[in-house]
Amino acid sequence: MARLTDKTAVITGAAQGIGATFARAFAAEGANVVSADILDSADVVSEIRAAGGNAIGVKTDITDQNSVSAMLAQTEAEFGPVEILLNNAAIFANLQLKPLTELSELEWDTMMQVNVKGLWLVTKTVLVSMRKVGRGKVINISSGTVHKGPPGQLHYVASKGAVIAMSRSMARELAGDNICVNTISPGLTMSEGVLANPGWEPFRKSLLTAKMIQRDMQPHDLVGTALFLATEDSDFVTGQSINVDGGVQLT
Repeated sequence: MARLTDKTAVITGAAQGIGATFARAFAAEGANVVSADILDSADVVSEIRAAGGNAIGVKTDITDQNSVSAMLAQTEAEFGPVEILLNNAAIFANLQLKPLTELSELEWDTMMQVNVKGLWLVTKTVLVSMRKVGRGKVINISSGTVHKGPPGQLHYVASKGAVIAMSRSMARELAGDNICVNTISPGLTMSEGVLANPGWEPFRKSLLTAKMIQRDMQPHDLVGTALFLATEDSDFVTGQSINVDGGVQLT
């Protein structure tokens, strides 16, 4: 416990779901947590504070540079420089699965705006803060779909493939700044959003038989890997992508 004491962690998309699970876990380890989300983070922030942790919520549109810059300014004013960035915000849970020929340009562009551009904007902005302290950990959330290429979600799979590619490039570019960049690729996770979308049920059932560990994946299954990548335990780990999916067979 307390492996992140006095470290400030920005977690995007932490108002609910997997992001909120990350926020609670990081706060329990002593981090000053910033929930950067376009949604209201009041509930998760109140929960963290009630448990004795430090947290603030900053309404943030990760696709807008002014919004991201304002988030960083508020973060530094409250907690000081950022040492940990967990890029979790993405479009996924409410996806409507459809053939690639039926995807609209708006659907494609919106996916890339949030899942790719948003990750880049937040990272490049927060780097200024990390360089002040001479170190940092960037954790990007990709997806196991990149390795399997499931149908009906081409724009999502493409966006998460970009996350892995960007992470590798970032890791090489930022190594001289003592900043590690790694990726977690989760399997289908039973977050509130996924459970509320009946379109995911067929995938859930098929994945159960494809896993070595044959049970549904829960948000807390990602916590251990995220904490490892955020702490000094992973100081010699960078440019890596870790699958956390219960051992899904890729063929």
